[in-house]
Amino acid sequence: MQLTPQMRLTTQRQIILEELGKVTSHPTANEVYDMVRKRLPRIGLGTVYRNLELMAETGIILKLEVGGTQKRFDATVAPHYHIRCLSCGKVDDIEVPVMEDINKTAAEISHYEVIGHHIEFSGICSECSSTSEETLVN
Repeated sequence: MQLTPQMRLTTQRQIILEELGKVTSHPTANEVYDMVRKRLPRIGLGTVYRNLELMAETGIILKLEVGGTQKRFDATVAPHYHIRCLSCGKVDDIEVPVMEDINKTAAEISHYEVIGHHIEFSGICSECSSTSEETLVN
């Protein structure tokens, strides 16, 4: 993770990055706040949120605005796709090859300068699926 020349790596930002980098659960700002507070008990939710937004704006982390749910954050900035559970809202990475040619195709069809794309898959996660199966059996 590299910081831009405009942004200093404060202790708070370093800890937020470290905590976000430890998980693959794509946490919300509140969840990041709960993780960071264990190391910085006096940090405020607003501080965590502002730093997450700033780091997302500068490309250090990703901000996911998936399916109308709360914003989630991801330390993995390399192009990749996500899958969201329609039942519990959990978001995971999905190992599907990134379609590089889709940007070129979209640009040709739309006459836009296409900068990127986001694809989100949706389904029911294994935990929710097994819970609903248990409910049907009982």
